[in-house]
Amino acid sequence: MAKLTSEELIASLKEMTILELNELVKAIEEEFGVSAAAPVAAAAATDSGEEEGPSEVTVTLTGISGSKVGVIKALRDITGLGMMEAKALVDNAPSAIKENIKPAEADELKAKLIEAGAEVEVK
Repeated sequence: MAKLTSEELIASLKEMTILELNELVKAIEEEFGVSAAAPVAAAAATDSGEEEGPSEVTVTLTGISGSKVGVIKALRDITGLGMMEAKALVDNAPSAIKENIKPAEADELKAKLIEAGAEVEVK
């Protein structure tokens, strides 16, 4: 039997039906003891990324448990908003304070706001 070139092999594969290709893959798997399935290590890599948690979170003011003035001051420091805008955020709680930030930064903001008397949620 004459040896096929890569181009000839690819040309013959293009002419095959899906069923014929499926049978060919099964025959190759049996003959050479290999599998055409995706490696398990790739699936494990995506799972381990999910265990770390989200890469971006939102800090939300859910209420006030202490001084409203203290919370407004903390919001002004964190966001750079004016007095009226910060007061509006407090009055309209639950309100998103910062969106799409790193979890470490969100934890810092949460600690500052809780210290000022706010009730905060990080999602």
